[in-house]
Amino acid sequence: MSDAVTATMTFHPQPKGGAPKPWAFPAPERGELSNGLTVLRCHRPGQQVVAVEINLDAPLDAEPAGLEGVATIMARALSEGTDKHDAEEFAAELERCGATLDAHADHPGVRISLEVPASRLPKALGLLADALRAPAFPDGEVERLVRNRLDEIPHELANPARRASMALSAELFPAESRMSRPRQGTQETIEGIDAAAVRAFYEAHVRPSTATAVIVGDLAGVDLDRALADTLGAWTGGAAAPRTVPPVIADDTGRVVIVDRPGAVQTQLLIGRVGADRHDRIWPAQVLGTYCLGGTLTSRLDRVLREEKGYTYGVRAFGQVLRSAPPSPSGGSAGAALLAISGSVATEVTGPALEDLWKVLRTLKEEGLTDEERDVAVQNLVGVAPLKYETAAAVAGTLADQVEQHLSDDFQAQLYARLAETGTVEATAAVVSAFPADRLVTVLVGDASAIEEPVRALGIGEVRVISG
Repeated sequence: MSDAVTATMTFHPQPKGGAPKPWAFPAPERGELSNGLTVLRCHRPGQQVVAVEINLDAPLDAEPAGLEGVATIMARALSEGTDKHDAEEFAAELERCGATLDAHADHPGVRISLEVPASRLPKALGLLADALRAPAFPDGEVERLVRNRLDEIPHELANPARRASMALSAELFPAESRMSRPRQGTQETIEGIDAAAVRAFYEAHVRPSTATAVIVGDLAGVDLDRALADTLGAWTGGAAAPRTVPPVIADDTGRVVIVDRPGAVQTQLLIGRVGADRHDRIWPAQVLGTYCLGGTLTSRLDRVLREEKGYTYGVRAFGQVLRSAPPSPSGGSAGAALLAISGSVATEVTGPALEDLWKVLRTLKEEGLTDEERDVAVQNLVGVAPLKYETAAAVAGTLADQVEQHLSDDFQAQLYARLAETGTVEATAAVVSAFPADRLVTVLVGDASAIEEPVRALGIGEVRVISG
């Protein structure tokens, strides 16, 4: 019989977290190429996937009348062939680099996003430069993009959230404003776009002197100056004529628009108005107060409408910059942000849900936020920033936003400092000002026969029903 074996176990001390390292939003280095292209570079050690963002001063309000959507088609067509490669060859070259290239158009302009391993950055910058310098805009590819866009429109109209967004824009802004109409155009305007229209828009608005390149990642092994000179630096173009930025005009008279969807089992809510943009001193307090109202699962709106009443899976309040412009000498700005509350509820509780939502807004004005709500919001907004900006793409996107919105390069860093300093009273005043109960435009996408009368009984504004 063998001797018994006694097992022993050694316990090691439990690891403990170290002291947190100080963090600040990365500061870029700003420069300019000989062709007038502004370059912001940001070295991020360890980020081997480099992110590049290109801002083009080709805003939606510059689209020719009757051709709305041409900026979107142009943005998509930039990667559909150049003077060196046709569309398939260009896509293959990008794939060989391990790169992705995307582009989209919005009210401030066209944005192009490139991500590529650092070792392939010079090659990818060359492809990007070719797309900007000499896009082919072949007839067949433009026609295909137009057909694709036309195919997207019915799906967008069928989507309750997208339909609500379209209806709110049409309500808030005057008919002559570009902001009142879909960003990517309508069926009527898209049908009129051809390769000639795309090239004309490109030639009128795309040039290096009004563009900015943001490059973020581990740049230690890259001769970026040489790479830029050989690629984006070879892009040429004339000077741009001064462009007047029209002011944002909106009507936030309290009213309700029901987009009728007979038989819908849910109602999509979108409640909003236009308010201060990031140039306004109230912005940090507005961000903080809006987060307390509806920024997370612990917000006031969710606590009442989701947790207590069970009306919804979630309701969110947010502020989205529509367009910014440099402040005028008088201190004003032609920019604005959409301040909105969105979510969906079951059809049969649409009236009670809206009633309770308005009660939350009125209670907020009467009682204010609590210090605990303010502290949680600061912790969530400021404390998660190091994780939010862990990737090069997130940093590049924010830097490009700052350029697009005519903000200083240190705006985001200063914003976090100001959020941490903002008190409960200041945050309360800002969110009450942002969401006045009597100055909100409400869009409901749902079954009008079931929700119209309960909504009228609330007395939150004139109620109008339109076809879905």
